[in-house]
This record gives sequence, structure tokens and C-alpha cells, in this order.
Amino acid sequence: MKAVVGLGNPGLRYARTRHNLGFWVVDLLSAKWGIPLTKHKFGSKIGEGRFFTEKVLLVKPQTFMNRSGEAVADLVRFYQLDPADLLVVYDDLDLAPGMLRVRPGGSAGGHKGVANIIDHLKSSAFPRVRIGIGAPPEYLEAADYVLQAIGEEETKMLEEACRRAADAVEVWLKTDVFAAMNQYNRRQSSDT
Repeated sequence: MKAVVGLGNPGLRYARTRHNLGFWVVDLLSAKWGIPLTKHKFGSKIGEGRFFTEKVLLVKPQTFMNRSGEAVADLVRFYQLDPADLLVVYDDLDLAPGMLRVRPGGSAGGHKGVANIIDHLKSSAFPRVRIGIGAPPEYLEAADYVLQAIGEEETKMLEEACRRAADAVEVWLKTDVFAAMNQYNRRQSSDT
């Protein structure tokens, strides 16, 4: 069994913000795979189903971003998941808007939701898909930037990045994290 956890904040207020891109990706996968997120347990919305040959959990923690680890740790314990079978999808200030980075593990890189997951799991050895949102302008604090409503043009660009992130999740499930890295860890340009 594998789990795909998209990070975000619950509620309409946050639905169309940069900090909810993990939720966007899980919603895309839910629709594409026909796995509705109908279960409410472990502080999360969960969908259970199959993709390819794998039993999959789609997860949207409802604990708010900075406490994501509480929900994820409960889920990992209950299903007895190895950290390598947990893929976390989230926004990243350190990547240019729309860029993707797939990694097999590593530090939180300043992302409080990921730091909380690492703290609760006592491990950083879980794969992740980071979706670039770029750094905030100088006049705006990072917390305000990630929770700011976004305009139409940026929304289109981030929706496309989320579609690519969903594709990267599928590559991870069909093969492994290294295949996803090889395919998606490259600069996006107008000719790709």
C-alpha cells in the first residue's frame, strides 16, 4: 500500500491559495482515478482505491498545515506504512513558480508542514513532490504570501504545475521515486 498526502489548509478561505497546492494535486488524482475522498479519519479526508497494481490512499490532512504531522503519523501507524511508501506533495517558496522537484527524502527546507511530519514520524526518509511558488515580494511576509488569494494567470500556471505533479505521482507509483526524479526534475522552458 502507498499513500499520497497533499498538504494544505481546510476551508474555503484557503482553497485557492499557494499553500494548498498539495490539496489541488490530491483532488486531481481523486477525479482522475475515481477515488472519492469520503472517509474522515486520522484528522484527514481519505480516499482508498487502486492505481495500476497498487492499493493507494489519497490523503488531505485537515489539521491545518503546521500540524500536518499529527494526521500523517496516525495514518502511517494505523496502516503500518514504511516512510518510503508515503509521498508528500506541497508548495515550495525556494523553487521558481511552476517548477517541480521530486526527492526521495531530505530536510524540510523551511516548510513548517513538512517539518511537522518529520518531527512526528521521526524520519525524513519519505519521498516528496515540491511545487514551486517562488519567493514572496520584499514587502510581503512569507506567511501572508502563501495564504494570499492568487490571480487568474498565476492560477492557470499553478494548475498546469499540479497536473505535472499528478503525473509525477503516477510515475512514482508505477516505477519508483528515481524514475519520477529523472522525468520531472528538469527546468521548464517554453520548448518543453
